[in-house]
Amino acid sequence: MAYIQGNPGEIREIARYEVRPEALEEVLVAIHEFVAYLQSNEPGALRYEVWQEDKHPTRFVHLFVWRDEEANRIHGQSAAVKKFAGILYPKCIAPVEFIKYKQIDASAGFKRV
Repeated sequence: MAYIQGNPGEIREIARYEVRPEALEEVLVAIHEFVAYLQSNEPGALRYEVWQEDKHPTRFVHLFVWRDEEANRIHGQSAAVKKFAGILYPKCIAPVEFIKYKQIDASAGFKRV
């Protein structure tokens, strides 16, 4: 059986954080603006999803896959990241945690749009 492991060079990462309750609405607006920017301006972002925890709606996970290191670099240096971080970071209870992963298997490949 063949495993679905993604393409070599792709970067898989999550970011997780919790915001103060009074900041939730402002953060949600910033998330939607940020994701819209990514969809329109960063073709190297193969996947970018933001998940909000059901039982604790102030907790979030961003799941992303970058085409390669260059796409990740371009993203990290963008004005949109600086703007989003400027809104988000002061509203977090603790620093955002970024964790890189490698894909070892999947039930199916995700659709690239």
